[in-house]
Amino acid sequence: QVQLVESGGGLVQAGGSLKLSCAASGRTFSSYDMGWFRQAPGKEREFVAAISGTGRSTYYADSVKGRFTISRDNAKNTVYLQMNSLKPEDTAVYYCAAETRAFGLIVEAGPYDYWGQGTQVTVSS
Repeated sequence: QVQLVESGGGLVQAGGSLKLSCAASGRTFSSYDMGWFRQAPGKEREFVAAISGTGRSTYYADSVKGRFTISRDNAKNTVYLQMNSLKPEDTAVYYCAAETRAFGLIVEAGPYDYWGQGTQVTVSS
């Protein structure tokens, strides 16, 4: 069982920055590929970014490429999402997720085994 707890959300003006954190339980965190997803009101959950267990491979949605950076600290069992140049359309609940079966960097939500409770990010114009 893996527990994920997100933090760092909040209200920010357009053009600003936020850094989300996701703390994970478990002794094999470094073997999990991790992802960030988001869901805006009335919309489906969408992929944002993913990172391999070692941290050497990352993948981003086109909508955030160049603005967001995913990283991880395996010594702290934590994955991060640095969000810069935020836009109102980035407003959503952000979720971190763990994929424990070594499928690789996945953009679909289905293969992820564990999810956090989400943290709200609101970007005002």
